[in-house]
Amino acid sequence: MIAFTASDRRNAVVAGLALGALALALFSPGLLNDPDTWWHVKVGGWILDHHQAPRVDLWSYSRAGAAWTAHEWLSEALMAAAYRLAGWAGVTALCGAAFSLATWLMGRRLARDLEGTLLLVVLVLGLSLMGGSLLARPHLLALPVLVAWVGGLMAARDRGTAPSPWLCALMVLWANLHGGWAFGLAIAGPFGLEALIAARPGARLKVARDWGLFGTLALACAALTPFGLEGVMFPIQQLSMKSLAGIGEWRPADFSRLEPMEIALLALIGLALTRPIKLPPVRLALLVGMIHLALSHGRHQMLLGVVGPMLLAAPLANALAAPREASAPGRWVGALAAGLAVALLMLRLALPITRGDSANAPMSALDSVPAAVRASPVLNDYGFGGYLIWRDVRPYVDSRAELYRDAFLDHYGSLAAGDAGALEATLAARRVGWTIFPPGAPAVALMDREPGWTRIHADRFAVVHARTQP
Repeated sequence: MIAFTASDRRNAVVAGLALGALALALFSPGLLNDPDTWWHVKVGGWILDHHQAPRVDLWSYSRAGAAWTAHEWLSEALMAAAYRLAGWAGVTALCGAAFSLATWLMGRRLARDLEGTLLLVVLVLGLSLMGGSLLARPHLLALPVLVAWVGGLMAARDRGTAPSPWLCALMVLWANLHGGWAFGLAIAGPFGLEALIAARPGARLKVARDWGLFGTLALACAALTPFGLEGVMFPIQQLSMKSLAGIGEWRPADFSRLEPMEIALLALIGLALTRPIKLPPVRLALLVGMIHLALSHGRHQMLLGVVGPMLLAAPLANALAAPREASAPGRWVGALAAGLAVALLMLRLALPITRGDSANAPMSALDSVPAAVRASPVLNDYGFGGYLIWRDVRPYVDSRAELYRDAFLDHYGSLAAGDAGALEATLAARRVGWTIFPPGAPAVALMDREPGWTRIHADRFAVVHARTQP
């Protein structure tokens, strides 16, 4: 008869949730429901063919030749390689594996302090905050790096030392996968400050030196990309853009309906009102800052879902007097989970994914456009740009906000919102030959009344107008 230890139970909870996260990602239809996925794979294919990262725009006509920092080039190359090997099932498998690995790494860290139901609830709440970002995009491939980085910083504090220089190897990988590396560098500061405050007066100079050297090395590693200093400056330049506020993932949290963010906050408030949860001042400030970011920008809920549980695990264990026992690796649990994970991945790869019309992929609408018309400049919806790039149609605009910048996006926002003057000026200045917008877009009503234009296609996803007069 097999005797299950507390360590086995912890490992089973973590492995079970990692497998659940894998199954959710592999078989969720929403994983590919993002317009960016189309152009990421397209750009990645160019990178594989040319063995370099692009430095100028090669895919739109309105910004053709303009400088562009393809800061997610490694993720795009990996996504394109997965697509070439196994189609969209390959892309799904790659992203699902990354999400599952991040879940496992995070669970292993939490299992140092939590077990049983408490471990399950905290990890599920953290994962629920990531649900809105469960999309086949570069940030998902960088998620395991984020978890490992935060875990490495916390492990250094547990040891009472500065992080190992080897942790900076993660920064090299992160900086080439996704621009979120800047957050990793920023979060190292509070942990360094905490170490400085906790050190004896005579040891503070050494602590400041060790953590300062680590931060300097990490920053230097972030510059080890095809773009060097330009890549280091990219996150700062992007965050300075005012037009980000108009993009869905950069908008503040919406509490008009019950969502995971509200559930997590209510659970934390309820527990704090009934139990004495105590965080060190610096970690409390960091948690409050993370909550502020998550409330201000929806995309940062994923960051809170990773950092929040890891910061709260030990204080929750103390507040609830949860038993603690060193967690052994649990080889038999790991072997079983690995086998099931491989089986799930093989099942996903054995079931090809066929994609059809969707809100971000107006396939039928684009097929209806005659080749001669399609060769002329198009005025398109922001969300359709990625699919147009995939189909080798150069869009007027797509979701690469950092390429188009504020002035361009402000002008586009005006015409998309129904500004007749802005629309007509763009049609003339760009010599637009056809337009494609969702049926409910204000621009559709304007185009219906525009002289010299006619509808050539309409379905529930897109309406196409074409010029009838030169």
